[in-house]
Amino acid sequence: MTDFSNRITELFGIKYPIIQAGMIWASGWRLASAVSNAGGLGIIGAGSMYPETLREHIRKCRAATDRPFGVNLPLLYPDIGAHIDIIMEEKVPVVFTSAGNPKTWTSILKGHGMVVVHVVSSSKFAVKAEEAGCDAVVAEGFEAGGHNGREETTSLVLIPAVVGAVKIPVIAAGGIVTGRQMFAVMALGASGAQFGTRFVASEESSSHDRFKQLVTTLKEGDTRLVLKQLTPVRLVRNGFYDQVSAAELKGATEGELADLLGRGRSKKGMFEGDLEEGELEIGQAAALLDGILPAGRIVEIIWSGFTEALANPLKLF
Repeated sequence: MTDFSNRITELFGIKYPIIQAGMIWASGWRLASAVSNAGGLGIIGAGSMYPETLREHIRKCRAATDRPFGVNLPLLYPDIGAHIDIIMEEKVPVVFTSAGNPKTWTSILKGHGMVVVHVVSSSKFAVKAEEAGCDAVVAEGFEAGGHNGREETTSLVLIPAVVGAVKIPVIAAGGIVTGRQMFAVMALGASGAQFGTRFVASEESSSHDRFKQLVTTLKEGDTRLVLKQLTPVRLVRNGFYDQVSAAELKGATEGELADLLGRGRSKKGMFEGDLEEGELEIGQAAALLDGILPAGRIVEIIWSGFTEALANPLKLF
């Protein structure tokens, strides 16, 4: 594999513009360090971690790799202050924020020498992230798994819109699992790509093996966006999805939907492997997967596909 240099590789100090998403119940230190060791940017998903658990994962990740890594931090969580304190105390080099106002924490994190990236679902929010001082944005299209934008804008529309709206580097996300897809979004102006679904189906992912296996069997249409009254989320169609969908059709209130969601649904599904009653978050691109692989091998395959497309973009024609 050949080296590559652009604004994203230089910003993070990595070999390849391949970013592993910080997914709840999937992105622990094993996955993050494996991706970083392979030349991408590994990210620890803080969303499913108590503060001290996050500290443990940061320290284990640092012990397992001497390359840059990051932490993904959803800003809507109630103990956000404790997470921020730990990230600063542990001197994490890169922080990806999401699900909140980047203006609140960006200047504080950057004041501690960190690179800050914010996840957005529209060009309007991308501009706000740039104004807040973010070093880059992730433009995440409607195809993505988990929590999603209310705008329901697909990646092929969102990416060029965001690229045209900001001057900072743009990382494309949502529906991307192959190197050829990464080439396509970079042709639209992105400087790199973030992969979530592809790394859920990795050996180092902390997701339950039953969930990983299910992800590799999904076809088009097996995921849907629901819970738009609360926070839109893309789920696998299972028993829990059916309950949520039925409640929404009956006009359930936000409170009723929150009660149905309850506590620990995502852990029950993705971490404990209850494929019927658990919340199973995954992207549409699961339909393109064909197996569970080591994270390092995934990086190699993505980069090989990208460089092949770069050398011969019209090969399929």
